[in-house]
Amino acid sequence: MKIGIAADHGGFTLKQHLLRLLEAEGYHITDFGAEALDPKDDYPDYVAPLARAVAAGLIDRGIAICGSGVGAAIVANKFKGVRAALVTETYSARQGVEHDQLNLLCLGGRVIGPELAKELIFAFLNAHYSGDARHQRRLDKLKDIENEYFK
Repeated sequence: MKIGIAADHGGFTLKQHLLRLLEAEGYHITDFGAEALDPKDDYPDYVAPLARAVAAGLIDRGIAICGSGVGAAIVANKFKGVRAALVTETYSARQGVEHDQLNLLCLGGRVIGPELAKELIFAFLNAHYSGDARHQRRLDKLKDIENEYFK
């Protein structure tokens, strides 16, 4: 599985920790930045390229981290085909993939610690879309909305 990760200054430290963890687990990781801790950087500069890569199918799943995770989710959801969510517990990390084809997990670097982030990421990465008819019906409705507004 190809994984992309991005963070601004609010998520930089957590991103560095997660990069080491994921690489040790054998995941292929593309780092969309930031490359250095810069308190003046802006999350859209890193999350947008990550979301574009998810939308284009260049990576399978993305992880975006800013201070709260809220800004990262807002930016990521501006891209057609990206289904991003700010998640703080493992049920939603898993269920978001199984029911909603969540493909970009957003985390708050100032909100959660590295151990919870690890649990969330592995719940997200190890989950698979169920393909159930009711879930697909809902995703088809989302695609209709995207096609209407993302022309």
